[in-house]
Formats: sequence, C-alpha cells, structure tokens
Amino acid sequence: MLQTENIYLFLIILPIVSFLYSSVGHGGASGYLALMALFSFAPETMKPTALLLNIFVAGISFYYYFKAGHFNKKLFISFAITSIPLAYLGGTIEVDASIYKKILALLLIFAILKMLNVFGKESDNIKQVKLWQGLIIGAIIGFFSGLIGIGGGIILTPVILLLHWGKMKEAAAVSALFIWVNSAAALIGQFSIGVSIEKASFVLVVIALIGGILGGYYGSKKINNLHLRYILAFVLIIACAKLFFT
Repeated sequence: MLQTENIYLFLIILPIVSFLYSSVGHGGASGYLALMALFSFAPETMKPTALLLNIFVAGISFYYYFKAGHFNKKLFISFAITSIPLAYLGGTIEVDASIYKKILALLLIFAILKMLNVFGKESDNIKQVKLWQGLIIGAIIGFFSGLIGIGGGIILTPVILLLHWGKMKEAAAVSALFIWVNSAAALIGQFSIGVSIEKASFVLVVIALIGGILGGYYGSKKINNLHLRYILAFVLIIACAKLFFT
C-alpha cells in the first residue's frame, strides 16, 4: 500500500480529509475511498482500510461532541438497532470491482452535496423520530455502509436535518457514534470472510488521527471551514468521475 505512486501526496491530503469530516461528526470513509480511488489503490484494500480509519476518526469525533453535550441517545438507538446487524451483513458481501466503483461513486454524490450544503439545513422546529422510521432508515443505511465500506454518517446527517429530527451538532454527535458502530460491525463482517488488514493501514490511522483530533475538537466548538469544504467537494467530484469512467 505504501508503495503506491505519489504516496507522499496522499499522506499529506489524508489528515486534511479527516479534519474536515471529523469537524462535522463524520469518520471520513467516503473521503478516504475517494482518495484511494484517485491514487489507484487496489480495490480489495480500500474497503477494510476505510472502515479501520473510520473507527478511529469517528471515535475521536464522537468523544468531543459527547463531551460538549450534543449527543441524543434516544435518536441514536432508533437507527442503530437495525443498522448494526445489517452493516455486518453488508461487510460479508464482496461485490465485483467495477460494480463496487459505480455504487461508491453514487454514494459519493451524497458526500459532495453535504459538503456543499445543498441539503440538510438546520431547523429550530425539531420533531421526534418514530421508531419504525428509525428502524427502516437505519437498516438501509447500515446495509449499504457495510457493503461499500463507509459508516453511513454522510447519509444519516442530511436525513436527520432534512426531516428535522435534530440540530446540526446533535446530528453530528449521533452520526459519529452511528459511523463507529457500523464500521466496527462491517469490519467484523470482513474478518469473518477472511479479509485481512495490511500493517501499512495502521500508519494511515496515525496520520488520519492528527486531522481527526483537531477536527473533532474545533468542530464540536465552532469552526468556519466553508472554503475547505468546497476544496474537498472538488476532490470528491474528481474521484466520482474517475470511479464512473474507469
């Protein structure tokens, strides 16, 4: 993995991505997968590596948001009941590399729209999520999270905001733990079918944590990173195009 062409550029960009995602309560898997696609990582290494990075970065982000008092336990549980087992199931399924790339590209569109604040605006009119709604949404997001190798926060956060189930920082805190449990379940699913993690992946963990710690700290307080979001969205658009047409 560390022998990949232009690996040093990858290692410079990685903590920037983890910073941006962690600042909004995300683990960053969609960003890591986009970067790995741009730098032509082997498809079989992308999913477990992204899940591993997610576990560490989302964990750090959740810690800061929880400490700041933004976590809604009831909201989290309504999604997690079904998402965890289905993330595990998705993690046990291996898809063809070409199909994997297309599905990932479609899910990256959610990441791009979220970074550009196209949807998911914060509202003061907060509603209670019904249990059946949380179970269905958690199941769908959980399965595709495990299948592709993301935690699902990039989809869950805009859903919470669009349906007015929580405010931005509350959605970030719930999404951070949602990402953590789904990533862990999916990674266990990967292990159950014989997938292993390269030792080099733990080097990436250390580097990603630098950005994750800073992002979680500043994001849970107050940070304006609008311009950086636009830059990241641009990177994701390039990666999305690469996945669609290669």
